[in-house]
Amino acid sequence: MSEPGREEALAELALFRAEVDARTARLAAQHAQRLSCKRGCSGCCIDDISVFEVEAEAIRRAHGELLKRGAPHPAGACAFLDAEGACRIYEERPYVCRTHGLPLSWIEERAAPAEPVELRDVCPLNERGAPLGELAPDELWRIGPFEERLGAIQEQFSGGTRTRVRLRALFPRSGFLDPSLRRPLGRALDALEAARRPSCRACSSPRTSCSARGSTCCSERLPN
Repeated sequence: MSEPGREEALAELALFRAEVDARTARLAAQHAQRLSCKRGCSGCCIDDISVFEVEAEAIRRAHGELLKRGAPHPAGACAFLDAEGACRIYEERPYVCRTHGLPLSWIEERAAPAEPVELRDVCPLNERGAPLGELAPDELWRIGPFEERLGAIQEQFSGGTRTRVRLRALFPRSGFLDPSLRRPLGRALDALEAARRPSCRACSSPRTSCSARGSTCCSERLPN
């Protein structure tokens, strides 16, 4: 992809994030009594989440010093958490991190002749309050439309691909492999792993250990 095209995609990503943040802020205000999310609450910050290249590039540009001189959080949680469980890249955190905790809804396709059904879920820590089934559509974050928009921004950035990058791999100190070899080797390992068992396309963990407990697995939130 040409440099101007990449820059336009990064600018589009900034606008995308601003819109997401505005909408999630309104939802958070609506659910203020329900939400327990706060700084240091990191139960959804699982290890080895992957993001589109365009989001990875935004993190590199804003946090180059951290990536160069810092160290990733020990394995078992997101590489960008600090010792207190707070996010070190909060302003540039990926899209998927910006909507966790909110009541979610999505449409699940069923095998014919069954009709598609709407499913709903929320973080177990935020289950208090009105039952999810009683919430109006505008009180839920709808999974799907924004994920597709982000995928389109990634395609603009890359020239048509939807390649993903593991957050932990952004740290040069996360391993001893030459950085130029990480991406092709990572793709090969991903292919082998995908052939062995189903996994979440967003966090690369088995569905049984996905941050969203399988029912709203990150793979349902991000396009291929």
